Amino acid sequence: MVDKSEKFRWLVRLGFAARGVVYTLLGYIFLTSSGGDNGEDGAKSVFSWIQDVPGGSIILYLCALGLFGYALYRLASPAIDIENYGSDAKGWGHRFGHACSGVAHLALAYSAYKFASGGKQSSDSDTAQQAVGGILSMDFGGVILGIVGLGFFIAAFAQGKKAWTGSFMNRISSSAPAPTKALGHAGYGARTVVFAVIGWSLVNAAWISSTSEVKTLGGAVNSLRDDGILFTLVAIGLLLFGIFSLVLARYRIVPDVGHN
Repeated sequence: MVDKSEKFRWLVRLGFAARGVVYTLLGYIFLTSSGGDNGEDGAKSVFSWIQDVPGGSIILYLCALGLFGYALYRLASPAIDIENYGSDAKGWGHRFGHACSGVAHLALAYSAYKFASGGKQSSDSDTAQQAVGGILSMDFGGVILGIVGLGFFIAAFAQGKKAWTGSFMNRISSSAPAPTKALGHAGYGARTVVFAVIGWSLVNAAWISSTSEVKTLGGAVNSLRDDGILFTLVAIGLLLFGIFSLVLARYRIVPDVGHN
């Protein structure tokens, strides 16, 4: 009989697989502009693409379930410190970052579910601009938006550090395939660039109080199209990060939630 902890681990692994599908297809769409879609809407471009393939609804329901499981996994970090980062400033920094990731993946899970149910949603850029508009309408909204932008810069630094040091391998089984580390280096490097672009767009939007300046993941990558080689490298990096995530679905060390 499979206990609750084992079920949780399988749900988390499905989450890594779902994340892998999203990033792999997103990188593919960026590189090919498949079906006339340039990837501007990020994950929603991926869900729309999956919706049109045979068995797409089943795949989307599995993605929704997996992304929900991944969100729970990340939210377990601030709640019970599932990966033992500790309660010092550095530890809470990691745990806060995981909390933000958890919330973001809950939104992705909901989006995948809506697509699986046959629905369509407003574009990522429209949703982001509405959210930013709401923040800017608040007292000290520009300050709040600037702080969020700073958070993305911090996240970009963390991604860059992983890309440089390869520290992500500390939580991956030693039996993982040999190319895993190279995939991680490329993937985290691409995410460094994307997070930095998003952070700058938020800070810039805060300075000039304009919702049109904000970039989502898809918009951030598309903003690099005029840079040629950088755009291509980032798109390839995101695709490789997707493959890396698929490897993690099998080889990531998932802590036993019952022991925390």
